[in-house]
Amino acid sequence: MEEDNYFEDEEFSPIKSILGLLTFSTILPIKVYTSIEYMTKLTWVWPFLHIFVGILAALCGYISLEILHLNSFFTATIVYAFLMIITGYNHLDGVMDMADGVMVHGEPERKIMVMKDSSVGAGGMATLFIVASLTIAGFYNILDYHFIMGIIICEMTAKTSLLTTALLSKPLTPGIGSYFIKETNPANYFASTVIIAMIAYLIGGLVGICGVLGAIVSGILIATIARRNFVLANGDVLGMSNEVGRLFSLLFMAVALFFI
Repeated sequence: MEEDNYFEDEEFSPIKSILGLLTFSTILPIKVYTSIEYMTKLTWVWPFLHIFVGILAALCGYISLEILHLNSFFTATIVYAFLMIITGYNHLDGVMDMADGVMVHGEPERKIMVMKDSSVGAGGMATLFIVASLTIAGFYNILDYHFIMGIIICEMTAKTSLLTTALLSKPLTPGIGSYFIKETNPANYFASTVIIAMIAYLIGGLVGICGVLGAIVSGILIATIARRNFVLANGDVLGMSNEVGRLFSLLFMAVALFFI
């Protein structure tokens, strides 16, 4: 298995690993690095770290909506742009790459080759546009209900979707994604998801729980698509799961807001 030289090889430290995970997934000026093996041992805490990112995005939405008095659509677009920027566009290439791999005809080996190709096809570009547009529409919908807490919920549950896909997938090695998949097991996944569900309920009630369910459904869906097309999964598949997970969480909450 190849070692990723981006991380320093050192003694395991939970604090440094958590901060390294946050450094890996955001552009926040933390700059704490650790080895990929040690960082991914705490993959199950990833949703909790993105509660903080969700709070920043919700604050951005509040300022836009309540202080600047921009309309819900403009605010939704700003919130989405903020999330993409603060996370360093980390998973957008995964959306495009996986979509390209799924769209091409052939055996899993050919599909994987296309997915790992650095060039982007029409399927990848179109899928990114669809996911981004629907996510903005989802933010617009929940903001129309003044459910700003939904921004926090969908951001942390995007990582729950990623963990769901990781749990249900077999890793494609070598690659960074394989480390995350190998470190996600039923015990830490269950603990992470239960705690996230409790937090979602505390800040969003039954609507928050629906957001968690949407993310889980997304994770199962992406894992199933990946298994049928590639057999194995990599970082691109996890990236797709993250972005679609945010979208499905918003979708489930939007429906719940109407009926509950």
